[in-house]
Amino acid sequence: MNYWIQNLVPNGSPEEIGVIQLAWLGDSVWELHQRLRHVHIPLKSKELHLSVVNEVKAQAQSKSLDEIEHLLNSFEINLIRRARNKIKRFPKSSDPTIYSKATGFEALIGWLFLKEPKRLSKIFEYLECK
Repeated sequence: MNYWIQNLVPNGSPEEIGVIQLAWLGDSVWELHQRLRHVHIPLKSKELHLSVVNEVKAQAQSKSLDEIEHLLNSFEINLIRRARNKIKRFPKSSDPTIYSKATGFEALIGWLFLKEPKRLSKIFEYLECK
């Protein structure tokens, strides 16, 4: 369900955007991707919402990062590290390690969305097979 990304043309200069802003963008791209995956499931909207929430919460994003880390190049790993290190405050209900990993994952998604949509599509495809 990642066809919408495959046809995107790289846009903008993500190098000029801060990692927190990339994470903010990546969070919305990841949520849209999850909504598109769930839209054809015949459930009530509340059940669809809860299904997507389970995929976009920090714990799920952290797990997704664990699953793709071996596929990442040194630039991507460094981008994730910078995003993780940028986070200084965490929600009280969150484990700081999980929350920072999720932020790194989101920053990666945001960067790839702007710079390498075809690679992002491959990563989403890989995660769907897990």
